[in-house]
Amino acid sequence: MVKVRVKLVSWDEIVDWTRRLANIIEESGWRPGVIIAVARGGYVPARLLCDFLDVTDLISIQSQHWVEAARMAEKAILRYPYKVDLTELNALLVDDIVDTGESLILARDYIVKEWRPKELRIAAMQWISPVAKIKPDYYLIEVKEWVWFQYPWTRLEDISQFITRIFREDERVKGREVEEEDLKQLFIEWYGIHPHEVREYWDLALKKLTAKQILVKTSKGYKLGK
Repeated sequence: MVKVRVKLVSWDEIVDWTRRLANIIEESGWRPGVIIAVARGGYVPARLLCDFLDVTDLISIQSQHWVEAARMAEKAILRYPYKVDLTELNALLVDDIVDTGESLILARDYIVKEWRPKELRIAAMQWISPVAKIKPDYYLIEVKEWVWFQYPWTRLEDISQFITRIFREDERVKGREVEEEDLKQLFIEWYGIHPHEVREYWDLALKKLTAKQILVKTSKGYKLGK
């Protein structure tokens, strides 16, 4: 049984989703004067929305709740807070997805209090309605069963963390040497996707993990390092 359901998202899907999201925003009759990306996941959707909505001003705020792919920290944290005056502007806060929504809530509250926009609204490509503590003003896809959307801008990072998690948590391989073909099969069992679907990122992830000594390459395969 798959432990972490993963949906691989393509660049073409991202462009299509943000274009359609921009249409929803335009049809509402509300126009942002500035777009705020939630770092890091909101960077690409926010920039694309700038293009589709013809918005010049783009800034960011780093609010995060995930310590690694598909694993949350105990609470959301705001990194590198700073102040900017948005009192004359409608502001659109953009993230890739609303899962628990805690990072968005933290960013929203800080922006309203410290940046004081004329009006703040929230947009995201996906909204996971069963678990989210906040509903964005604009979204394209309502997700009713939790899944990890694996976006193209975190592909290497996520695949590396997925592989590491197998070595650290799967009792069948803990402390053991694993041949690459066996590792690929475990990857399919854990995440429901085949390594060939992530193409060159599989090899890049193994190279990265061995370079950082998280994994050690052996004559037969790999084992967990320090």
